[in-house]
Amino acid sequence: MTYPKTADLRKLIHEIELYARLKSEYGASGVFEILADTRKALQSSLVKVKSVPEDPELARHEPNDLETIKSLRPHGPRRQWTGFNNESYPDRVEGSLLGRMAGCVLGAPVEGWPIEKMQALADENGVAFPPTDYWRCVPDPKALRYQVSRREEYTRKGMNGVPVDDDLAYTMLGLLIVEDYGHCFSTEDVGAAWLKYLPYACTAEDIALKNLKKGVLAAQAGSRNNPYCEWIGADIRADPWGYMAPGWPERAAEMAYHDAYISHRRQGIYGSMFFAASIAAAFHTYDPVEALRVGLTEIPRGCSLAKAVRWALRIAPQISDHRDAREAIDKKFEGMHPVHTVNNACLTVWGITIGGMDFSRVIGETVAMGLDNDCTAATAGSIVGAVVGKKGIPARWHKNFNNTIHSYLIGKKRFAINGVLKRFAKQAKIVHS
Repeated sequence: MTYPKTADLRKLIHEIELYARLKSEYGASGVFEILADTRKALQSSLVKVKSVPEDPELARHEPNDLETIKSLRPHGPRRQWTGFNNESYPDRVEGSLLGRMAGCVLGAPVEGWPIEKMQALADENGVAFPPTDYWRCVPDPKALRYQVSRREEYTRKGMNGVPVDDDLAYTMLGLLIVEDYGHCFSTEDVGAAWLKYLPYACTAEDIALKNLKKGVLAAQAGSRNNPYCEWIGADIRADPWGYMAPGWPERAAEMAYHDAYISHRRQGIYGSMFFAASIAAAFHTYDPVEALRVGLTEIPRGCSLAKAVRWALRIAPQISDHRDAREAIDKKFEGMHPVHTVNNACLTVWGITIGGMDFSRVIGETVAMGLDNDCTAATAGSIVGAVVGKKGIPARWHKNFNNTIHSYLIGKKRFAINGVLKRFAKQAKIVHS
């Protein structure tokens, strides 16, 4: 895909703003009228861009309804477990949840940073890069993330429980949705849960939540005035569906669909379905890359995400570290937003192919790649964690979790890790019953 060049447009708007201020300071008349005309012109351009016809052939390969999505999938196992596996599940789900939390917490202080800036922080910390442990210190240590956790709480010495992050809040929210509405929940049920538990959100989720509060139906909340509908937000919500449908990729993807639809479309939906199915498959396999290949069988074969992931898997032998990965992504997807589903999915894939069964290397290399690296490391950690189990995750990654997950969800400020694991197991048994 080729993106339009917009840097000059942003520069032009910025210069108009600066000169409007300057002319006002000099007592010039007519500035307000000119800006009013500018606003009208920009609003007209926005209407025109939104109304440009889309490629119907591409749309045919990228549907938004579940039944058509299913009809376009390649052959896949669909269901691997014939029933709940009580023998392997406890260790694997604990590994998956701990892996998700560790990857997220490691990436959170450097979310979106370029490689060079992360390297400089590692040098300042006197630690290895890619990181092999949590950061020792971070900039702005007293600043709050999500109005709850200080940035220093994401460091080795400052950590007391799992600090707040939206990636982890949505994992807990997925559990609450199923507990409140059952595993056959609808998108309407997701909307009700968001209004009950979610105080605020970002990008696509923010748009959907605001639409819900205005009375927009859940089925329409994700498509109304939402330019973020293909960003990464839905796939960071994918993990609980894999936890509650272990060994059943198709069911995990279905649950992910009903959740994703409230805020996303096309690649945004497929990203959630792909990773939910991959995580579900990771409970069955001993190869995380095989789990990814299974995940691909639950999304349309011809969609942009599937093509990108197949490309990432195909060239994976050429990607030896985080720098190779970032260079390949920047070249392949030049102009794509750094919080898009597609480019971040490829980085997640390479974090897994580089690290393999070495959990520490998986999340360290994934964080070091940059872009939305708390999200990508959380997902990579979840998939590999489900494969290796808790026993395959070095204790340093979870010893300061102290059986506590901090949260910003309404009425749910703290979760006990052991309690959450029991609750996921209860729901997984129901799904498989």
